[in-house]
Amino acid sequence: MKRKKNSRQRGTKTHGWGSMKKHRGKGNKGGAGKAGTGKRGDAKKPSYWKEKYFGKFGFTSIKKKISSINLDDLQQQLEKLVQLKKVSKEAETFIIDLAQVGYGKLLGRGKVLHTMKITVQATSEKAIVRVKEHGGEVIVK
Repeated sequence: MKRKKNSRQRGTKTHGWGSMKKHRGKGNKGGAGKAGTGKRGDAKKPSYWKEKYFGKFGFTSIKKKISSINLDDLQQQLEKLVQLKKVSKEAETFIIDLAQVGYGKLLGRGKVLHTMKITVQATSEKAIVRVKEHGGEVIVK
């Protein structure tokens, strides 16, 4: 049985190609696909002027991120917010406008310790239930 030519060429630099020049492997390709056809790819430039090749196309969707706060985080900040006069207190009820505080949504994690009247842009059902259980009120704008 004849031995593979490949095995007899181990250790020879050129593997039967003589001078390497055009047989250097992937390193002599100059790229793949449309590589080298950019703004300075002179030879191919005129053929790409006809196509939509440069610049940006289409649109990107813009999703507004609404900042949210959980009930337990809100309660931790209550005393500080009262001092900053962003939250008012009438009798035992805290009156909070979350938009003034810098939040757009109220979430329901944590226990309610104070009676609160909260005005907010968006809220979760759990938050409404927890505030109402403690005698408070959530007003959605």
